Order: sequence, then C-alpha cells, then structure tokens
Amino acid sequence: MDMRQLMKQAQKMQEQLQKQMEATVVEATAGGGMVSVKMSGNKHLISIQVDPEVFSGGDREMLQDLIVAAVNEAVRKVDDQLSGDRKSTRL
Repeated sequence: MDMRQLMKQAQKMQEQLQKQMEATVVEATAGGGMVSVKMSGNKHLISIQVDPEVFSGGDREMLQDLIVAAVNEAVRKVDDQLSGDRKSTRL
C-alpha cells in the first residue's frame, strides 16, 4: 500500500469517527437519579435535570457534587462507547 492510500484510509477513518461522535448521546445519573445529564460524543454537555427534591434540602455542596459526579460519569460513558466503536471498526 502506498502512502497516498494510507492517508486516504486514515482520513476516511477520521471522518467516520467524527460522524460517530456527532451521533453519540449518552445519559448519566448521580445520587440515585437525582441529577441526570446528557452529553454528546464531542463531550459537550447537552442538558442537566435536577430532581426538585434536591432543592428542598438546601444542601448546595451536595448538589454540586452530584452534578460533578454525573458529568464525570457521562464523560466516561462517551469514552467507553467511542473506544468500543473504534475497536469494532478497525481495518
């Protein structure tokens, strides 16, 4: 295989990965579902849902911790999903 073919193949794989990232959306929760986040495959936060019960306690630190935990879980899920996709599409 010559260098041009390798470059074309690499570009095609990069384009496929970009499409997969754009199409990927994961959801993650923390605190037993008290905080839920959606994140794109590009690791852009799409939405955050907070159960109203969280606000009734007035514990701001707990809410902050739950948001951080949910976002970190979403990042992990994106990484897991995309690395799994790459393994299945290797040439």
